[in-house]
Amino acid sequence: MSPSFYNHTNPQDMWYVLIGIPGLEDLHTWISIPICSMYIVAVVGNIFLIFLIVTESSLHEPMYFFLSMLAFADVLLSTTTAPKMLAIFWSHSMNISFASCVSQMFFIHFFFVAESAILLAMAFDRYVAICYPLRYTTILTSSVIGKIGIAAVVRSFIICFPFIFLVYRLTYCGRNIIAHSYCEHMGIARLACDSINVNIIYGLTVALLSTGLDVVFIIMSYTMILLTVFQIPSWAARCKAFNTCGSHICVILMFYAPAFFSFFAHRFGGKTIPHHIHILVANLYVVVPPMLNPIIYGVKTKQIQDRVILLFSSTSTCC
Repeated sequence: MSPSFYNHTNPQDMWYVLIGIPGLEDLHTWISIPICSMYIVAVVGNIFLIFLIVTESSLHEPMYFFLSMLAFADVLLSTTTAPKMLAIFWSHSMNISFASCVSQMFFIHFFFVAESAILLAMAFDRYVAICYPLRYTTILTSSVIGKIGIAAVVRSFIICFPFIFLVYRLTYCGRNIIAHSYCEHMGIARLACDSINVNIIYGLTVALLSTGLDVVFIIMSYTMILLTVFQIPSWAARCKAFNTCGSHICVILMFYAPAFFSFFAHRFGGKTIPHHIHILVANLYVVVPPMLNPIIYGVKTKQIQDRVILLFSSTSTCC
């Protein structure tokens, strides 16, 4: 039926209904328990990691500055989504205005793209540290680190800001049920009654040319790192390099794998992947990586372990 047969709705007057995880409504209370636990661990763990890096002068190195940026992005990404998800699961607070929905959509994509850029910067940091150790401090100065952080934010804003115009330009006809726990670009666009081809094309272009290229450059960086590591004659030095890079690779896999699964499942897997599986994975990828990042770096990074032990031992001595 042509869109002209529908009653058009002003987006500013619309309220959406986020239904959570479709098909698993009876399990929302049980699902909320691990999600709430992971969110608390993510916020507390990442804030503690930022506090540790800021207050401990021995951690004022490029790798840890990038790690603090990652921790900050993790807190913001999980906080953009988890509170509303828990409100849906606990109190059935499903209504959200169009403006609030679009705002949440923007910040989710913004923090995701920014975090992807930070992971690329961390891969570059390891590449320079292992492949050019004598030039490490001259290449990654405080000024360069600051510029990389600003570039990550600016790039993310430039990429994600058009999403707002893309959803506002659409014509809506009163459909307001979003089968999701939070608002994202294609979830809003699919409620429109006119063509969303531009939205689909732009979304795919962004995924391939921003985060997709980030993944390619990250793989290239770690390939060159591995080639360099295998040429190191000392087994102790090799183990140290593998230990540091191993934690980075774990974080990268946890971040990109579920995110790309959710992205492509939403666009191409509608008939093959059960919808509740797609939404469940989408819910988990905004809380699981933020929760595990400080744990992985705390376990795999000796400098952070030492500072944590020293901090708690001095605290217990004072008490």
